[in-house]
Amino acid sequence: MSASADRPVKQHQVKGAHGVKLNVLETGNPTGPCVLFIHGFSQSAWAWEKQLRGDLGKTHRLLALDIRGHGESDKPLEVEHYTEAERWADDIAAVITHSGAQQVMLVGWSYGGFIICDYLRKYGQAKVSGLVFVGAATKMGTEEAMTMLGGKLTKHVPAFFGNETGQTVDAMTQFVRDCYAAPPDIETFYKVLGYNLVVPPVVRKGLFSRKLDNDDVLSAIAVPTAVVHGAADEIVLPNSGEHIGSLVPHAHMHRFDAVGHCPFSEAPEAFDAVIRSLQV
Repeated sequence: MSASADRPVKQHQVKGAHGVKLNVLETGNPTGPCVLFIHGFSQSAWAWEKQLRGDLGKTHRLLALDIRGHGESDKPLEVEHYTEAERWADDIAAVITHSGAQQVMLVGWSYGGFIICDYLRKYGQAKVSGLVFVGAATKMGTEEAMTMLGGKLTKHVPAFFGNETGQTVDAMTQFVRDCYAAPPDIETFYKVLGYNLVVPPVVRKGLFSRKLDNDDVLSAIAVPTAVVHGAADEIVLPNSGEHIGSLVPHAHMHRFDAVGHCPFSEAPEAFDAVIRSLQV
């Protein structure tokens, strides 16, 4: 990171669907193109720290959301808060409205791919300047969907949802390690593990309790789109990114060699270049 690591990161509280309070981080160039980062399962807005603290903020206005049930956002325990597509769509719409931007680039990592599709299905593309699918999934709850998930995710599923603290900590510890092709530094590892562990098991279970097929949404995308996937991703397999790219005919495909499930953290300069390339 450069001197821009000293740039302040502001926190906002935005009211999402059904009154759920959403924590939103903001930094960067207030007059630049607006980007909204949407993290994945059991993660946090701080997953995007290398973007929030890095050079991308010199040219872009950067927003990062703690999705409902995660980070410093509200964590309601009723399952419908996580299984109803409309609530996810309304959360993103609320953040876009709060931003005041005419258009926003949506960058969705892993589970964030589902949330992008939830938003597009309800609200369309009028407020969207571009899309970036990062190690993303768009299908859930079918045999086809399972072929796009790696064993380093699925083997932990029972422990993710259980209330046995020791099992959950062990599973999350291994899951965080498995998200990277090469081990992260120890400070990053424990920071990521920490925000993974604050997500209640009932929230994690709710996220996985959906049946989704977004092929129709993907086929209708007309805005500039990039698909970024680590070639060594064993959480969401590269064939998921290839599937997304096959349905968005104008999508720019970016396969990062020797990178796992976290391209924005493992190869931040190359990742930021993808975001810059989508600006027209």
